[in-house]
Amino acid sequence: MSRVCEITKKKPMAGHNVSHSEIKTNRRFLPNLQVVSFLSEILGTKVSMTVSSRGLKTVEANGGIDAYLLNTGNSKLTDEAKKLKARIQKCLEKKSAK
Repeated sequence: MSRVCEITKKKPMAGHNVSHSEIKTNRRFLPNLQVVSFLSEILGTKVSMTVSSRGLKTVEANGGIDAYLLNTGNSKLTDEAKKLKARIQKCLEKKSAK
């Protein structure tokens, strides 16, 4: 599992621990990632994604995973999110054709 948020593209950053004597040692700042299951109303299934806490708030503020993906440009999404968006659009086209 890579440590990248599938919504915000947050990934680990590098920096230093600085002691009282100002000796710098390397460290990594890891994002707060959670494995979350979103309910996709259009697909009718649960979708599991690795999301940061900020990404989770972003999805909820936009009205769910379906609304977020449909209203977000492809340049701002990861490959997995693009695949999910394509599945949702394909399902919408099938429903509108009926």
